Amino acid sequence: MDEKEFFTPEEHKELFHLYKELLCLSGDMLHKDDCKRLKNHLIQAAQSHSLQRDVFGINPIIKDMKTTIIVAEEIGMQRASILGIMLHGCVQSNFITSEQIQKEYGEDVAGIIRGLIRINELYAKNPTIESENFRNLLLSFAEDIRVILIMIADRVNVMRQIKDAPNESARIEVANEAAYLYAPLAHKLGLYKLKSELEDLSLKYTQHDIYYHIKEKLNETKASRDRYITAFIKPIEKKLEEAGLKFHMKGRTKSIHSIAQKMKKQQTTFEGIYDLFAIRIILDSPLEKEKQECWQAYSIVTDMYQPNPKRLRDWLSIPKSNGYESLHITVMGPEGKWVEVQIRTERMDEIAERGLAAHWRYKGIKGETGLDEWLTSIREALENSDNDMQAMDQFKMELYEDEVFIFSPKGDLYKLPKGATVLDFAFHIHSNLGCKCIGGKVNNRNVPIRYQLHSGDQVEIITSNTQTPKQDWINIVTTSKARSKIRQTLKEIASKQAAFAKETLERKFKNRKLEYDEAVMMRLIKKEGFKEVTDFYQNIADETIDINDIIDKYVVMLKKENEIAAELQPRSAENYNIQNNLDEYAGSNTDVLVIDQNLKGIDFTLSKCCNPIYGDDVFGFITVNGGIKIHRNDCPNAAQMKARFGYRIVKARWAGKSKGQLYPITLTVVGNDDIGIVNNITSIISKEDNIQLRSIGIASNDGLFSGTLTVMVNDTSKLEALIRKLRTVKGVKQISRN
Repeated sequence: MDEKEFFTPEEHKELFHLYKELLCLSGDMLHKDDCKRLKNHLIQAAQSHSLQRDVFGINPIIKDMKTTIIVAEEIGMQRASILGIMLHGCVQSNFITSEQIQKEYGEDVAGIIRGLIRINELYAKNPTIESENFRNLLLSFAEDIRVILIMIADRVNVMRQIKDAPNESARIEVANEAAYLYAPLAHKLGLYKLKSELEDLSLKYTQHDIYYHIKEKLNETKASRDRYITAFIKPIEKKLEEAGLKFHMKGRTKSIHSIAQKMKKQQTTFEGIYDLFAIRIILDSPLEKEKQECWQAYSIVTDMYQPNPKRLRDWLSIPKSNGYESLHITVMGPEGKWVEVQIRTERMDEIAERGLAAHWRYKGIKGETGLDEWLTSIREALENSDNDMQAMDQFKMELYEDEVFIFSPKGDLYKLPKGATVLDFAFHIHSNLGCKCIGGKVNNRNVPIRYQLHSGDQVEIITSNTQTPKQDWINIVTTSKARSKIRQTLKEIASKQAAFAKETLERKFKNRKLEYDEAVMMRLIKKEGFKEVTDFYQNIADETIDINDIIDKYVVMLKKENEIAAELQPRSAENYNIQNNLDEYAGSNTDVLVIDQNLKGIDFTLSKCCNPIYGDDVFGFITVNGGIKIHRNDCPNAAQMKARFGYRIVKARWAGKSKGQLYPITLTVVGNDDIGIVNNITSIISKEDNIQLRSIGIASNDGLFSGTLTVMVNDTSKLEALIRKLRTVKGVKQISRN
């Protein structure tokens, strides 16, 4: 395939136009041989079938060039990002190696390419918003701020090009993800222009009728809106000029998506939305006079028009963590209409349009302290969350949240999401402070832990050494950091209660010289009306049931069961019983099972209700009778445990090799009532390596026997092989794992 076959005639024309535009934008940033090398790599990659079109049929080189123009022109990114975008396809298709990129273009370019490839590999798995891949996608974003910015620009680029794409389902999926992930990211990074475009295009593709209804209404009212804006700003312009300020002004209509959200929230029609536009005063001020001249402009505007004091937003004194600086006021304009006025300087306006990337131009750095804190919070929230969807929803919510600015008693300034409580503030300062928090003093007034904070509050946290986190704290806090720490601490408390309950019960049995039979205890627990074993032991830990009373009932039940067992007479194959005493598997001294990294040094046992073995998909459940119980994912009790006690669930997985460890497994065999069949079964088991027969119990009825076999095996592959062999025994009708 030659170059002409790779590009259609229309794409060929577009290619040269884009190439010239890109050279104008990035010529000063690129090194001497960058263009020549880049051109050669791309031509050779195109000729070698290495670069493929996407699901919409977009040419990959054209697509990357358009993304590059967005990051250079609309975000202001530099050489490494530009080259990273253009070359990542060549590396991903193995046309050129990462080592070659590093050698020819530098580590900075190679690092960006590695980040882009990592994300593209996740997309290749067809991730949906609800999947584990989505969590990994966000964590990949958090590695390098520039990769986030490039992916936002790439999504804007794709959204601009897919208006007429025939693949409707793919367009809807891309549009939904733009609204769910990329628009909130752009918002958090201060890329308000790109954020609005993503939201508008997403609305256009997913809610076509609403989008065009608002667009038509805006077109119909444009003339009257323009007349009003002219009448509003004319006297302001005169006063600003008289004051000797250099400036320009413009009216900005709200985005279609923003208007749609207001209509939905206020449950009104288009005509019911009054603040359809904002006036922006942009001052050409030297850096040292920025604040002074902004407040001077504020004074001029509020002298002419009555301000609404509740709608003053001062991001001059304390900028947002994404770098946004501006002064927002709402005033009563002509005809009794409320008008929002934004006052900022040229520098502030560029930061507002281009986000944090604009800081690089002014400060020559690659990141901001506030941004680093935010990226760290992303990682903490996602890595510590038990529930993927809760983490995703919380993540999105915090991206869109505005901030409140809180002061400590010493005057230190902290930024928290709007809606944060005293308890959030305590955990924000330190986890231990949060865990012991019993309330706070806000502006010298005592308030409870659920008190919602407001910008400017001075907060002192009140603690008690006897305080511990409670389950309802999850509903009090709003930040991911606080919620994650509360869940983790609740798990640790539950594990300690488990150890306490286990120790208490064992000591009581030992004092009364009784042997503990877990099977009998399980039957007693069920008889006592407990649906979950954890509920029973929680009652012991809370001392709401009397242990001595439970032991008395246990003794009675054990005696009764022994008497019944003595009366039973063997029948047919039922006289075939084997009981071998083999050691139970306990997992406290092995590294075969890896449990949730946040909980260390806690014993675990394998659950009797589903008997997991090496190779099964498993999870851990923090009980109150023995540390952590390991269950199979398909355990009959799994769904109920996860639904009712999600905060007690911990991740678990098998690691390494099984190292010859044996696990008890119960099999149920149904076959013809013939002692010979049972002999054949035991013969097969005895010949198997690393499999031991522990017990057989037989019951027969109407010519059939039902046998329960307990065997010791070391992994699932051995078990599956054994089951296949037992099914070949003549007369065996059914065999299953309990």
